[in-house]
Amino acid sequence: MVYLNYNNLDAGTQERLLSMSKKDVESRFGEQLKSYAREHYINYDTLLEEEAIRNLYNYDYVFNI
Repeated sequence: MVYLNYNNLDAGTQERLLSMSKKDVESRFGEQLKSYAREHYINYDTLLEEEAIRNLYNYDYVFNI
């Protein structure tokens, strides 16, 4: 098995995973993030992207070769 982190993946894979992570974060924490963004005058899309990236670094990517 090969263990990689998010930085070791190619650009296309990173973009696909980021897109999936945004959907995941938005479905789990969307209302909380919107509320936080309103209270602190932060752009929601920027906040969502930062949280999605943070979410990606919590995973270990394992490939069986």
